Amino acid sequence: MRNNKGFTIIEILVVLVILGILGTLLVPKIIDKPDEARVTRAKLDIKAIESALKMYKLENSIYPTTEQGLEALVKETTIDPVPTNFKKGGYLDELPKDPWGGDYVYTSPGDNDRDYEIVSYGADRKEGGEGVSADIKSFNDTEE
Repeated sequence: MRNNKGFTIIEILVVLVILGILGTLLVPKIIDKPDEARVTRAKLDIKAIESALKMYKLENSIYPTTEQGLEALVKETTIDPVPTNFKKGGYLDELPKDPWGGDYVYTSPGDNDRDYEIVSYGADRKEGGEGVSADIKSFNDTEE
């Protein structure tokens, strides 16, 4: 009788083929997860900035102007109109960067007859784009 102490080449090849098939099915799903997480983080950052803007408006009766920018949420601005009731310590500890390292873009009055708009330009850091390069806005163009 023969004493087998290892795997045959066929058994090893079968295992490698199975691992290859699993890899082709799972790797794209795993690779997409960080991009999805970045998009989710950008949306959550925008919500946090919106909350700070609402508190700012509640205490000062207006939103910061485009010229004042989001910096007006961190430290008191000297650009007119100067807030009358600026909260000690500000409304945000610091301005977050978007998940791709860019700045959030703030405009007031925003597009679509909104009081303001906050935008992350996505992975490509350019206006427009698709997928993870698509702009992430505080108000979607489809919302009414």
